[in-house]
Parts: sequence; C-alpha cells; structure tokens
Amino acid sequence: MIIVSDTSPIANLILIDRLDILERLYQKVIIPPKVKSEIQALQSFGVNLSEFENAEWIEIKIPKNSLEVNNLLSQIDRGEAEAIVLAEEISVDWLLIDERLGREVAQSKGIKTVGLLGSLVKAKELGIVSQVKPIIEDLKTKAGFWVDEKLIERVLRMASE
Repeated sequence: MIIVSDTSPIANLILIDRLDILERLYQKVIIPPKVKSEIQALQSFGVNLSEFENAEWIEIKIPKNSLEVNNLLSQIDRGEAEAIVLAEEISVDWLLIDERLGREVAQSKGIKTVGLLGSLVKAKELGIVSQVKPIIEDLKTKAGFWVDEKLIERVLRMASE
C-alpha cells in the first residue's frame, strides 16, 4: 500500500506520542520535503522529534512537477500542495490529509483521501489500537486537534464505541 501524508496527521500523532500507529497501520509513509520541514518546525516548541527523525519507515520524496505545486498555492499551503502533487505522481492508494480544502483539491484530481480519524478507525479494526476515543481525547487536549463533535460521534459509531 502506498501512502503519502500531509503534515497534520503525523504532527498530531507526534504530539501525543503515538506515531507508532501510522507505522503499524501503513508500514511505510511517503512525505514531501515541505511536510518534513513543517514537522521539524515543532522542535522550536520543544517537541521531541527523535521518533520521527529515526523513523526509517518514513520516506522523503520530492514532487517532480514544481509548476503544479506552485499552481496549487493559490488554494492551499505548500505542504498540502507538495503532498497532493506527489500523491498524483506516484499513484498512491491513499493521501493522508485532514484539512478540508486540501482533501477537496486532492479528490478533484481523483486521489483517494483518508484523515487521521479514519486511520484510527482502521487501526482499531485491525487491532492496532483497542479504543479510538481516548486517542481522540489526547489529540484534542494535548495536540489542540480541532474536530467537530458531530464528526467525533460519527467516528466513534464507526469504531463501535
């Protein structure tokens, strides 16, 4: 399975010390350089990035079509643009992205998207995590992850919680 990720899912899991979920779920995640630099910026806030820096299962790949990346900057930020262009270039199975506008742009290009919450539901289905609700609570309280309560209810129903 080929997965490209935007910044938010990885950064949020780093903030709650659960980056292991992505490794166990996807085995390998590809990110563009801008996503890497956005994650590395967390160091300036005192976040320990050693697990991320040592993650051999995270591969950095440069999108080739810089013109398309630049074209997307009028709609979305550079990390999202690089992730979308990279996902398109390498024909990913899924683009891991949370931001609504970025998801819409990716989907308009025929790229299948999944967010962090959808990944957590899948992780529970596969027995990687026993419960989704405590992870969502950690995301909200420790990472400042904002999510609509109705979406949380829907996700918890999907996770049979």
